[in-house]
Amino acid sequence: MSQRGRVGMVAVGVATAVLVGGGTAEATPGGPGVVGEIISRATVGEKDYVLRRITIPAGQGTGWHFHDGTLYAFVEKGTLSHFDSTCESSGVHPAGDALTEAPGAQNVHIGRNLGTVPLVLDVLYVLPHGAPLSQDASNPGCDFE
Repeated sequence: MSQRGRVGMVAVGVATAVLVGGGTAEATPGGPGVVGEIISRATVGEKDYVLRRITIPAGQGTGWHFHDGTLYAFVEKGTLSHFDSTCESSGVHPAGDALTEAPGAQNVHIGRNLGTVPLVLDVLYVLPHGAPLSQDASNPGCDFE
């Protein structure tokens, strides 16, 4: 596993160990049946740390969006196909893989489940205090969604 993958896995592991408490389920923008469940959240200084499990059914996606902070994700089950605003693949991540998403409106992307089984992601959001989990964005002109 790459250094980047290990860093992501460590971040998710640390968040799981440090952040305590339950949360309520929240819908994730995207296709039918896409669901996000907050596992825990904490605020430290000016940062919000939110650990969330996202399930994306086969054939569905997150919708185009970006984040105001950095995300660290671990693919628990299935395969994540990640696309950037140029409509090009920015990675295919099978179960056991970790990835990082950079913050900012210049990093619009979509996560898609092109497989036949549900995709399950464990995601640590490191956001400026009070920021939303994600911000919707328009399709940048890609012929899929």
